[in-house]
Amino acid sequence: MRLDRLKEFFSRRKLPSELRYEDARQALESQSLAAKRELAARADAPPETLYYLAGDDDASVRSLVAANAATPIQADELLHVDRDGEVRAELARKIARIVPDMSERERSHMRDRMMLLLEKLARDELVRVRRIVAEEIKSCPNIPKRLAVRLARDAELVVCGPVLEYSPLLSDEDLIEIVATTRVQGAIEAIARRREVGGGLADAIVATLDIPAIAQLLANPRADIREDTLDRIVSEAATIEAWHLPLVMRPALSLRAIRRIAVFVSRALVEEIGRRHKLDAETQTWLKARTQTRIEGDAPDTAPDAILAGVKKAFAAGTLGDDLVTKAASLKQKSAVTLSLSLLCGAPEPIVARVIDVKSGKGIAALCWKAGLTMRTALAIQIFVANVPIDARVLPRAGIGYPMEEPEMLWHLQYFGIPES
Repeated sequence: MRLDRLKEFFSRRKLPSELRYEDARQALESQSLAAKRELAARADAPPETLYYLAGDDDASVRSLVAANAATPIQADELLHVDRDGEVRAELARKIARIVPDMSERERSHMRDRMMLLLEKLARDELVRVRRIVAEEIKSCPNIPKRLAVRLARDAELVVCGPVLEYSPLLSDEDLIEIVATTRVQGAIEAIARRREVGGGLADAIVATLDIPAIAQLLANPRADIREDTLDRIVSEAATIEAWHLPLVMRPALSLRAIRRIAVFVSRALVEEIGRRHKLDAETQTWLKARTQTRIEGDAPDTAPDAILAGVKKAFAAGTLGDDLVTKAASLKQKSAVTLSLSLLCGAPEPIVARVIDVKSGKGIAALCWKAGLTMRTALAIQIFVANVPIDARVLPRAGIGYPMEEPEMLWHLQYFGIPES
């Protein structure tokens, strides 16, 4: 009867504000879930009580013990292998918050055990547990570098992303190696957003031809993008609309870069260049002329016979390829682009025109693939000729390759009635 009375008593009554050992012992003896939960969360609970509760059958009790800063390290070491992921998540959050604020004396006494526990949590099978560790220690300089590197190489972006963007422990050399080897979509973007991006690291990011990452790099005012590296970006940027605005907004552009960029960006961005950058009178006059050219270029495509004849002549000579088709696309010469694709892939012009008119990004990509053109050319046609909506565009894989496999390409060609051979 004593156990039943104790359980009833503790289910109706909270523990006293000043907890005595006897109170904790009686609460445990009662087996009241409410009392155990309250004990597990108390900062003044005896260490041996918290250790005992770390093995409780109820996961909510163990979660409270895991979150309690007063829990002894011995109990934490038991909980890091708890069968319940929520318990491990609470432990990860607590440990990752405690470690950066430990005093030097505490570190000398507890560092090894705490760090070992933190590293084990960083290898947890649950992404959520690893993500909590990464978020909590992403900016901390007082953890072992090996822990930062492990998290930075995690296969999940929610884990590696925060560390790649913020960790002060990762050198440019570490980051260059990760840029070269990572397969995590978005990881290079996180690196491009870092507060400081050195010239060598910027070069490595640009070399990947990762469109979103380079857009982030251009938008980062503290990224050290060397002039020759910027020239390489500008050379590729005509067909990559995502780079146009950050290029225009890039501080301290050279007059040479400004003139090159103004050739392919929209009229609104040409005007923005004039507003944002200090220009001499000659360049201002040149930009006004470019603006007028853009206004006139917005008119419907009326490619003259001479242009179409040039396309046919280039095809007969075997010189019709990416350069000519991309140039025609950037000038919005729909007739010339349609004729080029028709000649190169052997499809009737009306069918090619239909693929463009219905704004099929995948259809255009398949046409360009069959025509032997690059995915960059396919993107230029989607942007400048077909006006494919942004969320429907087919983007290059890794900045250059076709994102679809051959069977899918053939399916889209067949869908529009284009023969395989």
